[in-house]
Amino acid sequence: MALFQAFRAVRPAEGKAEKVAALPYDVVSREEAREIGEKNLYSFLHVDRAEMDLDPEIDLYDAVVYQKAKENLDRFQAEGTLIQDEKPNYYLYELIRKGKSQTGIVGVSSIDDYMNGVIKKHELTREDKEQDRIHHVDICDANTGPIFLACRYPKELLVLMENWKNSHEPVYDFTSEDEITHRVWIVDEEEKIQKIHSLFGGISSIYIADGHHRAASAVKVGQKRRKEHPDYTGKEEFNFFLSVVFPYDQLTILPYHRIVKDLKGMEPKAFIGSMKFNFELMAMPGFPCKPVEKHCFGLYVDGEWFHLKAYPDVYAKKDSVGQLDVSILQDKVLGPVLGIEDPRTDERICFMGGNHKLKDLAAAADETGGAAFAMYPTSMEELMAIADEGKLMPPKSTWFEPKLRSGLFIHKLSD
Repeated sequence: MALFQAFRAVRPAEGKAEKVAALPYDVVSREEAREIGEKNLYSFLHVDRAEMDLDPEIDLYDAVVYQKAKENLDRFQAEGTLIQDEKPNYYLYELIRKGKSQTGIVGVSSIDDYMNGVIKKHELTREDKEQDRIHHVDICDANTGPIFLACRYPKELLVLMENWKNSHEPVYDFTSEDEITHRVWIVDEEEKIQKIHSLFGGISSIYIADGHHRAASAVKVGQKRRKEHPDYTGKEEFNFFLSVVFPYDQLTILPYHRIVKDLKGMEPKAFIGSMKFNFELMAMPGFPCKPVEKHCFGLYVDGEWFHLKAYPDVYAKKDSVGQLDVSILQDKVLGPVLGIEDPRTDERICFMGGNHKLKDLAAAADETGGAAFAMYPTSMEELMAIADEGKLMPPKSTWFEPKLRSGLFIHKLSD
C-alpha cells in the first residue's frame, strides 16, 4: 500500500509564483532556456537548466552546471523569492487546459514504493539522462521537479479535495503564456492531513504518468544516501521524492507523432503501396488526416495525406503491448519497411507531441523528403494495464498535456 506523505515545501513567495513557474527541464531546449532566462530572472529554469547562466560552450553535464543550479536555488531562497513552510502540509495543484480541469495532491512518495512496485513504471530510462538528474538532485540537495503520478482515487479523497478547494482561497492562481491556468491550495489542517495520508495508505497501485528519469534518479539518490547513513531510520527526507498524484480519469493524453527523415531509398508510390499489406488505405486529398479511433493512423508523404486502418489480424492475437498503435506502427512499418529497428537511438526518426498541429507534422516531413505518421493517443487504461503486467511501452508512447510546472514546489532532502 502507498506511503505518500506531507512535507515542508519550498515554494514561491506571495506574488512570485507566475514568474518562478517554469516548464519541465526536458521539454525546453538549451537555446529556449537561455532566451527565457534572459527575459525572466526569476524563472526556475535558472535552477533546472542552470547552463543558461554559464558560457554557451560548457558541456551540459559539466560539474559546474550542477553547482550553478545549487547556487541559484540557494540564492532564490536567500533573496526571499522562495520560502519554506514551517510545517509539513499537502498541497492541491489544479491545471486547467481548454476548459478541462485536473487536480492532484502534492506530497512526497516513498522510494521503497518505487522499488517494491507499488509505484509502477511503463517506460525504460536512459543511463545518461538518469546520471544528469542524479547529479542535479544530489548537489542541489532537493527534488526540483515533481514526478507526475496517477491512480484510482477513492471517492472519499475526491470529495475531500473538492470540498477544500470550494472552502479555501488558492495561494497561487495564474494563467501561463500557453493559456494553462494553475491554482494551488495549501492543506494545512492536521485532521485533513491525517485523512489524506490514511486514504493513500489504502491505495495499492500508483502509476508514473510522466517523469520516469526524474523518479529513477530521485530513488538512486535516496539509495546513495542510505549507504552514506547506515543508521538511517527511513523517516529522513532522502527516503522520499516530490510527486503530484492525480486521479487517472482526469488526465489528458495526447498522441505522440512520428516523423521519418527519408523513405530508405523508396519512391513515394512504392512506399505507399507497401502499406496495403497490413492496412486499409484511403487517400485524403487536401485534408490533413487526424485519426479518430484506435488502430488508425494518418500518413503524410510527398504532399499527400492518407488514412491507414490496421487489419484486425495485425493485432488480434497480440498482448497488451503489441496491441498499442505505436507497437503496430513499429512492427509493421518503421522496422520492416523503413529500417528503423530502435527508435530510441535511430537518428532518422524524431517525435512531435500532440500539442502541435498536423501542418507542423507535414512541414517537418517535407523538410527532408520523408514521411510523417499522425497517431491516435494511448489511453490511461492501456498504460495502467501494461504497468500492472510489469511490461514496458515503446518509447514516446504518451504525451501528457498540460505539463506540470517546476518551481511551485521543491522538496529539500536534508530538511
